[in-house]
Formats: sequence, structure tokens, C-alpha cells
Amino acid sequence: MINLVYESRDALPNSSPDLERDRILAAIDVGTNSIHMVVVQVQPKLPSFTIIAREKTTVRLGDRNKATGELTPEAMERAINALKRCQEIAKSLNVEEIVAVATSAVRESPNGRAFLQQVEEDLGLIINLISGQEEARRIYLGVLSGMEFQNQPHAIIDIGGGSTELILGDSNEPRSLSSTKVGAVRLTSELITTDPISNSEFQYLQAYVRGMLERPVEELQAQLKPGETFRMVGTSGTIETLAVLHARDKFGTAPTPLNGYQMSLRDLREIVNRLRKLNYTERSLLPGMSERRSEIILAGALILQEAMGLLGAESITICERSLREGVVVDWMLTHGLIEDRLRFQSSIRQRSVIKTAQKYQVNLEHAERVARFALSLFDQLQGVLHGWSEEERELLWAAAILHNSGHFVSHSSHHKHSYYLIRNGELLGYTEVEVETIANLARYHRKNCPKKKHENYRNITSKKHRKVVEQLNPLLRFAVALDRRQIGAVQQVRCDYQPEAQQLHLHLQATDPADDCALELWSLDYKKGCFEEEFHVKLISSLENQPVSVQSGQ
Repeated sequence: MINLVYESRDALPNSSPDLERDRILAAIDVGTNSIHMVVVQVQPKLPSFTIIAREKTTVRLGDRNKATGELTPEAMERAINALKRCQEIAKSLNVEEIVAVATSAVRESPNGRAFLQQVEEDLGLIINLISGQEEARRIYLGVLSGMEFQNQPHAIIDIGGGSTELILGDSNEPRSLSSTKVGAVRLTSELITTDPISNSEFQYLQAYVRGMLERPVEELQAQLKPGETFRMVGTSGTIETLAVLHARDKFGTAPTPLNGYQMSLRDLREIVNRLRKLNYTERSLLPGMSERRSEIILAGALILQEAMGLLGAESITICERSLREGVVVDWMLTHGLIEDRLRFQSSIRQRSVIKTAQKYQVNLEHAERVARFALSLFDQLQGVLHGWSEEERELLWAAAILHNSGHFVSHSSHHKHSYYLIRNGELLGYTEVEVETIANLARYHRKNCPKKKHENYRNITSKKHRKVVEQLNPLLRFAVALDRRQIGAVQQVRCDYQPEAQQLHLHLQATDPADDCALELWSLDYKKGCFEEEFHVKLISSLENQPVSVQSGQ
């Protein structure tokens, strides 16, 4: 018999940071216009990172099939070739891990997830799809890593190929995060047909951009305190190109680096007026303008002009750090490698889950007991019946906290409502496949085991995360059963695994010695089917007569 004496651990994941050595990391941003990679040397002892290489390829994933909205075979081939080159560069620089994210174009395309699966099959590279709000959060982290906010509010704008992110933050919690479907590639492709642009098209484009940005601008302004002013910060290739044009006009040369360079709204309006009178060829001949950027620069410049006008910003400061650097910072945070002014950001996942639970009026006392039991079972069975790590442990915790959120909609089939609410709840700090995994774990805390015929289960594009759901949903079922009456009747649970007999014994200790916990024991027996089917182990539950010295998973 293997007697698993459970030792106390934090209820929330707590990584063991490797602070002794520098790490080489690559972050890839698969955008609508370009694929960017930054290779950094992470120095945990400082903690900071140094950029040692950059790579950019314009692939125009956003040039989608106009009839279907799908990514075209040509664009996908360009992207895969660019990603392969990124891998080769990363290998030559001894990169130990590549973290890749995909944004607007892949997010919105009907075949976007199929494209990510193809990349994984062809290159062995896993690309994480992130929501618009999560993209904005990571941009915020990137800007924070390259600019001192001094606790003063900053309005950040990032103009991409397919979307524009607006963020308000003061180095602590981002006060406002938004992602709007106006981007330089998207607008050029959908709304510009004349070259140079005609007056009527320009006026329509200007009105369209203003109309799209009004709501996110109002949301941002609503988070400003009375009398509070902000500094405006711009990131992205479009804004950097405009800064280069501005610097060459004013000073005859562009500063290197551009970080901290300032440009007024008045000067920007002059640049926009000049660009609208030039055709594509004339724009491409401007000093500092790449051929591909010249195609989309007018739409991008107009987005910036209208955003600054709506916000009442007289000038903008350039920051060269953005999403990919934010991916690096997020990686450092999740690996416990940052303990300075960004430390507050490391708990974003937990705070986002609790905020969502409160939004849907979840009984947090019950949810936290379920989470403690789920993590206790996870820890006791780790290395015995499963091999999952801290990353999956945190997904289980989130699912446990949110498993009953569906009651907000209806008691009937509430597990299915939980899936929908979590899936569409904009959990911050998680990738799309992680949100899908949490939602599926919550969905399977009762009733059917995961089945391929279920659409929600098929929505998990990663084989690894499907296995996470298959192996961890039984633990969540047991955790729910252990608090069946939602009164904390069970104080703790101890696992005894008997490999020879292929049996797992769950020993329950009652909070009240006079309580026979009959309903909890019945519920465990009722919910054991998925566990026994997945692990081929028989479950036996019993109530311990005497208190034991082990502790629960708090």
C-alpha cells in the first residue's frame, strides 16, 4: 500500500523560481500584418531582460478571403515559412523556450484554429490564441517594462493590422482594457479603393474610425478621476513609422532608439493631410517608409489622429515595447521571476477569476472549499495517477472556483451555463485554450463525462488540454461531492492508493465527529464513474473514526 501523507501547500499555484541562471527566451507575435519575434536574455537576479535579437516578416495574414473571411492558403504558407525562420534563429541563439501568441486575424478567421493546429503539426510550435482584452493586458505589461509610470495615469494606444487596443493604467491594475476592430490592414483592405484616396472615401473612413473608437474612448475616460490628466503613449510599427516621418521632417534625422520620442497632434494632422494627397508609389519613396508599410500607413495614421482627438490628447510619446515584450514579462511573472514594481501583476489570473465569480454571484465559501479539496486530491495523486504540473493545477483551481457560476442563469443544466459564462467571460491572464479548458472542467463537474460528440469538448484544439480535462474533471467531481451539503461537513480527505488491487481509498474526516457524512459518501460513490473509466482504478470511500495528522490542500 502507498500511504500518501499530504503536506500543506498554498491553495494557489506558487512556482519555484530558478533565480540562479540567466534564461534565453523567444516571444513571437503572430499579428494581422506581421510576425514579430524578440529574443531576450532574462536575468532573474535583477530581475530584467535584455533584447538580443529581433525578427520581423510582413506576411499579411489579414488579407483574408473576402467571401468567407478565412485565412488564405497563400497567407498561411507565408506565415508558416516566417515561423520556421523564427525557429531557426531561435535555435541558433540557444533559446530554451519559445512563447508564441496569435491575435486579431487568427482570432476572427473561421479557419484560424485549424491554422494553429497545422503550425503545431508542421513545426511542433504551439501558438496560444489570446482574446482582445488579454492582448491589451500584455501590451500594458510590455509598456510598463520599458517606461516609468510613476503611478500617474497613462493612456496607451497600439494600432495593429486588424485591431486597435486602448489601455488606461497607472502601473498598478489596468483601469481600462479594450480591443476594437479597426486596424491599418483591415481598413485599407475594406474601405480604401482609390489611390490617392478620394475626398469622399477619406471622409467616410474618418467618420467610420471615429464612430468605432467613440465607445472605447468613453470607457477609458470614465476611469479617470475628476481633474486627473493622463500622458498618451503609442506603440506599434504604424506609430513608430509616423514618428520617424515626423523626426525627419523636423530634425532631418530620426533618433535611435525612438523610445520617449514625442509628437504633437497638430503635427500628426499635417502628416495625415500630406499622406492623403500621395499615391502608394509616392508614399513608398518617403524616407523611413517601407514599401509594405506605405500601403497601410494612411489608415493607421488616421486611427491615431482620431483617437488622440477624441481623447483630447495634444501629444503622444513613443514606446518601442509592446505585445511581444509583454509576453516576456507575462512569462517572467508566471515563472515567479519578478518581485519588483510589476509584482502586483502576477496575481492577475486569481483576481480575474474571483472577480468573475463575484459577477455571477457564486457562493465563494463553498467554491473555495471545493477548490481546496480539488487541489488536495491533485497534490496527493500527482506522480501516482497523473503527471500534471503547477500550470494544470491552476486551471483546476479556476474551474473549481467557477464551477457553479451557471446558477446565475438557471439551476437546470447549470454546468452547461457555467461553460458558456466562463468561455465568454474575458478571464485575464489566460490564453484561449486555457479558458476553454477551465470552461470544460467546470462543464464536466457533473452529469456526462467528456465525449467527442460534445461541441464544447471538440472546441479544445490542443490534445494536451483535452487530456487535462479527461484526467482532472473526476477530481473536481469528487471535490464537489466532498462539500455536497455546502456546509463544510468534511474537514479533510486522505488518499490511500493500492496499486496491486488497483484501488484508491478516500478517507474522509468529518468536521463534526457526530456527523456520518452519509450524503457526501453517497455523492462520491455516485460520481466515481468518470474516475474509474479514466484511470481504471476502483474508488472506495469511507469515514475515518479518528482525526489524522495530515492537513487539507490550503
